[in-house]
This record gives sequence, structure tokens and C-alpha cells, in this order.
Amino acid sequence: MKSVRWAAAGVGVMGVAATLLTGCSDVQKALNKGGDTACSDYVKQDQDTQRVTITKFVKQQTGDDHEPAGTTVDATMVSVKFLCSNQRNAATPIKNADVAGIFLNK
Repeated sequence: MKSVRWAAAGVGVMGVAATLLTGCSDVQKALNKGGDTACSDYVKQDQDTQRVTITKFVKQQTGDDHEPAGTTVDATMVSVKFLCSNQRNAATPIKNADVAGIFLNK
């Protein structure tokens, strides 16, 4: 009886591991903070993660759950990367990154 329980537990653990490995992008999307991501974290992300962050940010800003246009995401990525790279306060969330933050420690 114990061996059956251990076998079932092992299958369950392997199932969870397989789900996590195959669904990384879904997990990443779910855990991503979008507009609440700090500039210091955003500039360290790879381009794919930045795209996920900006896509979620645009959805948060518009209140629309549909995928934003690729050009919208691309333009926002360029703007946020520029603004975040120059913010005096690296902890500024990307949703608050602006030109004033370049000059003032907001």
C-alpha cells in the first residue's frame, strides 16, 4: 500500500514539474508585474521578458485584455527602455517613468 502511495506521489511531482517546464511563458506572464515593475528590474530583463512586461503594462493601462498591436508594444518598449535607463530613482515603476524622472529623484 505504501509503494502505491509513493508511486502516485512521484507521478504527481513529475506532472507538476512537466507543467512548470512546458508552461514557463504562462507562469512568467502570470507572475510578471507589468507596470509595477521597477525600472532597475526592467532594464535587466532580456528582450522577451521585456515584451511580456510591456504587453501586460499596456493591457493594464488600457483595461483591455486583448493582445495589443505589435507596433504599440514595440513603441512602448523603446520609450520605457529610454526613460528607465535614465531615471534618477531606479526603483521607479515603469508606469511612472517619465522625462521629469530623468532630472528629479522621484
